Amino acid sequence: MTIEEIRDIPIAVFLARMGYEPARRRGDEYWYLAPYREERTASFQLNVRKDIWHDFGTGQGGDIFTLAGEFIGSGDFKAQARFITGIWGGLAPEHKTVSRSGENDREDSHRQESFTKVQSGPLHNSVLLRYLAERGISGDVAMPNCKEIRYTLHGKRYFAIGFRNVSGGYEVRNRFFKASLSPKDISLMDNGSDTCNLFEGFIDCLSWMQLELGCGDDYLVLNSVALLERSFPVLDRYERVNCYLDRDEAGRRTLEALRKRYADKIVDCSSLYKGYKDLNEYLQNKFL
Repeated sequence: MTIEEIRDIPIAVFLARMGYEPARRRGDEYWYLAPYREERTASFQLNVRKDIWHDFGTGQGGDIFTLAGEFIGSGDFKAQARFITGIWGGLAPEHKTVSRSGENDREDSHRQESFTKVQSGPLHNSVLLRYLAERGISGDVAMPNCKEIRYTLHGKRYFAIGFRNVSGGYEVRNRFFKASLSPKDISLMDNGSDTCNLFEGFIDCLSWMQLELGCGDDYLVLNSVALLERSFPVLDRYERVNCYLDRDEAGRRTLEALRKRYADKIVDCSSLYKGYKDLNEYLQNKFL
């Protein structure tokens, strides 16, 4: 996509593709709950004729690029273009630009800054459930196993899917970023089985549940391959460990380390999703 093609994307259609619909319409003016922060009264105005937006809650406004900047927390034009094309589809144009001092994309910001005013509750948010549905995971699977996390970052309220670990922290994820709420740790479901199913991340674990591959079995989610050794005291007690690891170099190294410790107890299940990076990619391509 060229810059001109990106600029021609109607903002209302772009927002709809992400799951945001106007709370009310009045002529050329569409009013939304601001899609990149939490609010109860719609203060985000879109003029569909001029295709410009204005957030009366923050005073910000502009075109589709500045809107993307609010989503990713960056004034970098190239990062904004990548975000838009990632949602819309297509390749971002090459465009050299200098980032504003101190600004990073939202994923970097979530890694470097602290979450405040964190709240957790049942997962009901339609935007989050729609995101999971696009990844092949139904609400029936997600809602009993995940939480809805709301938090403040850079003075704005956000929401995300939360997957709890054994230390009370969460892996958090939405359409735009992934991060962790301290303390970082493994996640475990102990059903009393002698078989444990091992995953790198919780999206693959939810995919396994969606595919009904191990009803009644225990599961362990590393939440990072760097936490592998932390899983050993748990895995030591199982007679069989089914591994659903990513089909990449990190996944292969993790599998080798497990085989070195557990030998024949380890079962490599990645042949199920041969040709795909991970179990969730297999789920999306085979069943959506």
